[in-house]
Amino acid sequence: MAVGGSRVKNIMLVLAVAGLSACSTAERVRSGDIPIDTFSAKQIFERGEFELQRNDEKQASFYFSEVERLYPYSDWAKRGLIMQAYANHKAKNYLESRSAAKRFLDFYPADEDAAYAQYLLALSYYDQIDDVGRDQKLTFEALQELRTVIERYPESDYARSAILKFDLAFDHLAAKEIKPPAPFWATISGPPAGMKTATSC
Repeated sequence: MAVGGSRVKNIMLVLAVAGLSACSTAERVRSGDIPIDTFSAKQIFERGEFELQRNDEKQASFYFSEVERLYPYSDWAKRGLIMQAYANHKAKNYLESRSAAKRFLDFYPADEDAAYAQYLLALSYYDQIDDVGRDQKLTFEALQELRTVIERYPESDYARSAILKFDLAFDHLAAKEIKPPAPFWATISGPPAGMKTATSC
């Protein structure tokens, strides 16, 4: 038991030292002592992941954005872009999350993560829906973007969640007796398949 306990302590000590070293390096990068462009795209991306694990979404987003800036058009830049959207959404920086998600969809519309980018875009509106008495523009925007997830990516992992959130957002409007403007349904014959409307039971 003593030997095993000693090994665990040694492992924990190594991890602690590694963590302190990583934090020290990050501070030196942020202060400008170490130029960030001396690191590879993979190293910067992994630093972003490390910051996410530490629940520092702001720093994570910074590193992911640096991957995009320093290594544009690379696979790492693509991965960094979707992670920017995720990290900013987690930090409730919805405008930044929305911007990153839109850029991903503009640059990589056929990518396997496009459905997730569209879902994050929808959530950037949905998660700001107010409970009472204010401008419902965000609700309309959420409905539009959730509808896109449902119709463009019906087989994706996010379609079912989008359907449930669409239903809740629509109920939110119905409870306030607010009718979506005519242009909202202009491109389709009605709400997405499976959706209930204010007049359905």
